[in-house]
Amino acid sequence: MKKITIVAGISAVLLASACKTKDLKMNVEKKEDVSTKKEVVYQVFTRLFGNKNTTNKPWGTIEENGVGKFNDFTDKALHEIKDLGVTYVWYTGVPHHALIRDYTAIGISNDDPEVVKGRAGSPYAVKDYYNVNPDLAVNPSNRLEEFESLIARTHKAGLKVIIDIVPNHIARQYEGKTNPLGVKDFGAEDDVTVDYKRNNNFYYIPNTTFEIPDMAKPLNGESNPLIDGKFEENPAKWTGNGSRMAKPDKNDWYETVKINYGIRPDGSKDFPELPSGFDTKSYQEHDAFWKGKDVPDSWDKFKDIALYWTAKGVDGFRFDMAEMVPYEFWSYMDSAIKVKNPDAFLLAEVYNPKEYRNYIQLGKMDYLYDKVETYDKLKDIIQGRALPDGLSAIQNGLADIEHHMLHFLDNHDEQRLASPEFAGTPQKGKPLMVVSTTISSSPTMVYFGQEVGEAGNENAGFGTHSRTSIFDYIGVPSHQRWMNGGAFDGGLLTKEEKELRDFYKRILNFSLNSSALMGKYQEIQEVNRQTTAGYDSGIYAFTRWSATQKLIVVTNFSWLSTSNFELKIPADIIEKWNLKDGNYTIKDQLYNKSSTLLQVVNGEGKVQITIAPSESFIYQL
Repeated sequence: MKKITIVAGISAVLLASACKTKDLKMNVEKKEDVSTKKEVVYQVFTRLFGNKNTTNKPWGTIEENGVGKFNDFTDKALHEIKDLGVTYVWYTGVPHHALIRDYTAIGISNDDPEVVKGRAGSPYAVKDYYNVNPDLAVNPSNRLEEFESLIARTHKAGLKVIIDIVPNHIARQYEGKTNPLGVKDFGAEDDVTVDYKRNNNFYYIPNTTFEIPDMAKPLNGESNPLIDGKFEENPAKWTGNGSRMAKPDKNDWYETVKINYGIRPDGSKDFPELPSGFDTKSYQEHDAFWKGKDVPDSWDKFKDIALYWTAKGVDGFRFDMAEMVPYEFWSYMDSAIKVKNPDAFLLAEVYNPKEYRNYIQLGKMDYLYDKVETYDKLKDIIQGRALPDGLSAIQNGLADIEHHMLHFLDNHDEQRLASPEFAGTPQKGKPLMVVSTTISSSPTMVYFGQEVGEAGNENAGFGTHSRTSIFDYIGVPSHQRWMNGGAFDGGLLTKEEKELRDFYKRILNFSLNSSALMGKYQEIQEVNRQTTAGYDSGIYAFTRWSATQKLIVVTNFSWLSTSNFELKIPADIIEKWNLKDGNYTIKDQLYNKSSTLLQVVNGEGKVQITIAPSESFIYQL
């Protein structure tokens, strides 16, 4: 392909021979399951959600910058989240993780700042899996009871609960202070004289002491009695990202240690493998297969953790860096979770497309991140590096698993959608949201503050701007304006922020109630790109339909130019929709203000479209 110019922020790319995409199966047929509806996940960083403090001092303490609590999720707050069009709340950062604050009065040891990221700590360096972050409780001694109350309030509001489990790694200073009877800590029975043993929980570097990585001063140079240039760990353990160095690099996950799942250091598997054909077996059959099997100790430890939280009413889990853990383990644990709760929502962070089907079909995951394909493509489009046409090939390539590929535009790991480093403005993010939400039957995820245009501009200390910091005590300004001191009524939002939240509320609630979005997809991009005059480079269009609903989705990724064109609806779609020649009124479902005609002549359809910058239409027949 040859890039020739930039038009309205979209790279105008000409294909060498008029879009040679005939080899792609552009009509993605999918068996419609009208018994299911779209799910919408609202991710909240629990520590930040209820924080009303606006000081935002870099490296600020709780006393200086404030912190949110479980109790900040009031009935009113949860009602407003539900009303936005949400079905699940992912409470991020709930399990007790390493942090810099003195809780020795309630029996928690202090964490060494030299193996903690930031002051508030990473939620992915879990210190005690059977309890919750004491920062989040009004009374830290009753922190577990306060979280159990939040679970109950969330359910009362008609929402379900997701929390994180991080099976690949744990905090260097793990201490299970509240383990259930009979549960032993990770590593308590390890043979530390060898680098690997099947039932060791960790990998070791025998006869070698751990060394602090070379890095900037912890706590920005603040004095702390535990900052002495060392952390007692002998022998040293492998670091969470797989580093086998006793002195990891500053860019390694030095605050964590790698869990051993029975993968030998040479990469071979030291556990039973699933028989051929198990990719088509049910979770019940997977669970039955593992009955009586001898599995590594770490498998049992994490299964017990998941079932502990399931028993407390947690409805699902987001599994951090799931692809760094063998899919056989996921088969073992996920099938056990499903036996206890068949409706459990199991979401995995997987970034390797070649492994998607293994983790869905063999690992029994419900959903994976659609990051490296749909998310990355949308980011490329809005930043002028690609045409939207490529979205069709992605949807085609994922056709057999598209329902399992969760869509998002914002989360705790990524740059904020409205940040200058991503879309630039919340308005430019709107067409991305329409496409992300409507192009497949997969769940949609929204990160708190996204719906009011949070740009993540704060330099929090360890965390810097464009991402809302997960390592620091900080405020989230746009979200705080919606929170309005705990009223949760948007009273401090600007006019533009209110309009943006209204847009999100419209698109999410529409998606929850649309049977077409659980039905079939067919792109109409190729024919219009090739033959339609005025079909500018930023336009993308496709159709969705069920037995009872037919949709035409048109969006304009350009933020500069209004486009006027006659959209073509190919004859095969008109035939599938059983439309005869004539005129049909179609009405936009986002704002219910715009209606136009679908004209069918000689078995082909056409719609006159005028679409403004960053505008989208969801036309229903």
